[in-house]
Amino acid sequence: MEQPKAAGRQPWKKVRFSPTSTGPLHGLRVVDLSRLVAGNMTSLQLADAGADVTKIEPLTAGDPLRAWQQDGIQTFWSVYCRNKKSLALDFRHDQSIGILTRLIDRADVLIESFRTGTLESMGLAPAKLHQRNPGLIILRVSGFGQTGPYSHRPGFGTMIEAMSGFASRTGEVGGGPLLPPVALADMVSGLYGSNGIMMALQSRQKTGLGQVIDLALLDSMVSVIGPDAFDYAVTGAVKQRVGNGSNTASPRNIYQTSDNHFIAISASIQSTAKRLFTAVGVGEMIEDPRFSTNAARVKHQAVIDKIVGGWIAKRSRQEVMTIFESEGITAAPVNNIADNAADPHFIERGIYVAAEDNSGSDVAMHQPLPIMQDNLSRLRFPAPTLGQHSRSLLAEAGFQDNEIDKLISDRAIFQQPD
Repeated sequence: MEQPKAAGRQPWKKVRFSPTSTGPLHGLRVVDLSRLVAGNMTSLQLADAGADVTKIEPLTAGDPLRAWQQDGIQTFWSVYCRNKKSLALDFRHDQSIGILTRLIDRADVLIESFRTGTLESMGLAPAKLHQRNPGLIILRVSGFGQTGPYSHRPGFGTMIEAMSGFASRTGEVGGGPLLPPVALADMVSGLYGSNGIMMALQSRQKTGLGQVIDLALLDSMVSVIGPDAFDYAVTGAVKQRVGNGSNTASPRNIYQTSDNHFIAISASIQSTAKRLFTAVGVGEMIEDPRFSTNAARVKHQAVIDKIVGGWIAKRSRQEVMTIFESEGITAAPVNNIADNAADPHFIERGIYVAAEDNSGSDVAMHQPLPIMQDNLSRLRFPAPTLGQHSRSLLAEAGFQDNEIDKLISDRAIFQQPD
């Protein structure tokens, strides 16, 4: 099914998908049963590095990520599922487990994000899978992990961002907690997931055996908060919300310019704080005991905000940034996507690129990361339509044409028409 063409100006660097290109993970077979962001973020890292990723999707509606749309366009799916192939499967069909088993038998990696215990109830318990494929690496993505009192709870990122303590730290002084506007818990977990798979692959080279990786979004999100537990153990105090400030370093805040833009400053290193104070005309402040150390400055952040913010408020964004850059002050404009689209640094590095998808529309997205010397992470093909590769994937797994035809006619699988 074709998607509507995206409207409006597309300033991104134009690139082409290169189906024949390879990467460092070329030949690695990944079966991805996950849904939404965390699992797809994991398999995206592998796919961008050249792995053969097979997305197994529910036959009728596909991965729920497809429903996250803008103006009828599957923007999330198009970005997170590039370089992957789609097999549409009716999980309720009596042939479904046999199909999955044959695919998993020849896979290096299995990714799943079912509720805890679901894989076992399907007859696909890790121990059983390892009997058939000892080298299989199984990544189990869940909100709360495979063990513990909450292990059977569903775990969307919003719940995790709240329970982890992250939201309690985010928000204005005296205000309520705030959730991040992006799927932060899922994205962080996805990076941990791909990292865990790479470690398991390295281990397999030595032992010949696979691993079961228990990836909980909660664990991943807690790690983002840093030494919160140690700080609490040392002080016995719960850190409070500080808006755009910091509990540990100052000056740090966002300030408004005279032309209604915003500048973010982090001058937590002593020399940088001194340069900032000098630039705004109060260089002597660094000798004042109230501002001579980070700990002291944190206690008197309001005074700093009044002085620095007052100076910035009288000047344009361009004027402030010109002065700060010349003085070596660590500051940056608060950009939005329109600002980035016109920014020469974003343009020269190709941070955003656009490539034509199956419908002829340009898909604007971040380039594959990280940028490697030999450009080993590449755009090979656009995100698939539902069931686009069902037939070819089963053929690669050893299914005969007549078997595949019957599975299609029985509605066990769906093949997107050419």
